[in-house]
Amino acid sequence: MNLFSLLRAMSFANSAIFSALLFFWLAPGYDAETTVCGWAHGCLWIALSLLCLVAVRVRAIPFWLAVVVTVVGGVGPFAGTAGFVVESRRRRLAALAPGHR
Repeated sequence: MNLFSLLRAMSFANSAIFSALLFFWLAPGYDAETTVCGWAHGCLWIALSLLCLVAVRVRAIPFWLAVVVTVVGGVGPFAGTAGFVVESRRRRLAALAPGHR
């Protein structure tokens, strides 16, 4: 698994955890679950942010994607996941383009 694929998987996992966090936060009586999901989202977002810095340095992801994941990802990880979907499609189309190695 390359760095791009790892970050993409982590971003999707963070979006799923954030969805659970929103559910437990809105539903009454789930204080422990809200805490666990909140910590999981926060720790995963920090790990994603740090790995995005590395990924930009080694040119595994574009700078715009790292900005979306690190800046917006703390409060809305769905934006980072959407960014990975867009970049995956862009790479797939570039691979299909004539003249691509």
